[in-house]
Amino acid sequence: SRIVLWSSFALFISGTLFIGALEWNNPGTLGPLSPIDKIWDSMFAAVMPRTAGFNSIDITQMNPASWLGIEILMFIGGASASTAGGIKLGTFVVLLFVVYTEIRGEAAVNIGNRRLPRSMQRQALAIVTITASVVIGAVMLLRLTTSFSLDEILFEVVSATGTVGLSSGITADLPPHGKFLLA
Repeated sequence: SRIVLWSSFALFISGTLFIGALEWNNPGTLGPLSPIDKIWDSMFAAVMPRTAGFNSIDITQMNPASWLGIEILMFIGGASASTAGGIKLGTFVVLLFVVYTEIRGEAAVNIGNRRLPRSMQRQALAIVTITASVVIGAVMLLRLTTSFSLDEILFEVVSATGTVGLSSGITADLPPHGKFLLA
């Protein structure tokens, strides 16, 4: 519970600040709004890629760097017991601690005062490797067989993989094999 609460809070704050900073003056997204509405819409835009996939600002008008931030949020997803997609918060946090432990040169991965079993570490690594492989394979296939940009394709594929529902606007224009692949 502690891991989920802290990581959810961290992603909420960092996502809000990231999207707010990049889109604050964008006339196609947050630019025309009042400061309080910009903050609310930034918060909404930081939460939705990890949960329901709703949007209050036009995704197609966002800065490409904002798309990358949203793709990261979609890839991570929500908590393990939720209906959100993605690799899940727990998996993401486990991998962060594995990397942190490796950087420090320690033998055992500890989260809080508890040692993390190696089986859990392997499972997290397998989930991320499989998910990343699916994303990379789908992006490569769509990039080779369609004329859409890498940004648009990556956004669509990560959204579909994380079962988010956000779109860069190209889904309807994909050829049948592209729609099948996203499904």
